[in-house]
Amino acid sequence: MPEDGAAVLPLRGEDLVFERGGRRLLDGIGIEIDGAGTLVLIGPNGAGKSLLVRVLAGLVAPTGGRVTWAGRAPDRRRAPRIGFVFQRPVLLRRSALANVEYALAVAAVSRAERAKRAQEALERANLAHLAHAPARVLSGGEQQLLSIARALVTGPQVLVLDEPTSNLDPAATAAIERLIGEVRAEGVRVVLISHDLGQVRRLADEVVFVHHGRILERTPRAAFLAQPTSAEAQAFMRGEIVL
Repeated sequence: MPEDGAAVLPLRGEDLVFERGGRRLLDGIGIEIDGAGTLVLIGPNGAGKSLLVRVLAGLVAPTGGRVTWAGRAPDRRRAPRIGFVFQRPVLLRRSALANVEYALAVAAVSRAERAKRAQEALERANLAHLAHAPARVLSGGEQQLLSIARALVTGPQVLVLDEPTSNLDPAATAAIERLIGEVRAEGVRVVLISHDLGQVRRLADEVVFVHHGRILERTPRAAFLAQPTSAEAQAFMRGEIVL
């Protein structure tokens, strides 16, 4: 496990703004993510959820405001402590095992350790039997499990998942949710974007509702599901189109 100096929690965004083409996609967001458990971001398409987590993870620079990891500016050395899984798997034209080994190489793990740790990560995701299969010929669910295994192999403090089960069948969704549950139980902070209210019920400890680049509410799951405080979140929960 990396030393304490590599900590990234709390992740904090202060007055985050992101503008593109004359549009303000993030509009002065302030957020802090610390502790444990699963934080689920929900809201309409185009609300800014994916952009927000990319900014917090250091993948995109904000137009205004600032991001800090454990009180300091983001830096490449600590980047492996934030595991990021995209909605569509981004995999190398290599075997499943080599994809995981690559993440360890980027994190400066010694060559002698890589194969062992990568194999263990595949075993955890129930993919060991596919270690030498080309990653890009795996099924959609297997590719997403591989993406999660790769994100976890560097020992992150935070695991960020951007709609990891969209368009997957129930069996693949269940396998991914099982792995998310295990990670959460081990103390990794999970940040999940989802449109699936069933998934919110199954996985969330806390819910953040995002609309038009702003956070309208942040509340424990039970309170949110019982009675959201904003009119927009109430409409979203009723299945209405939220403009």
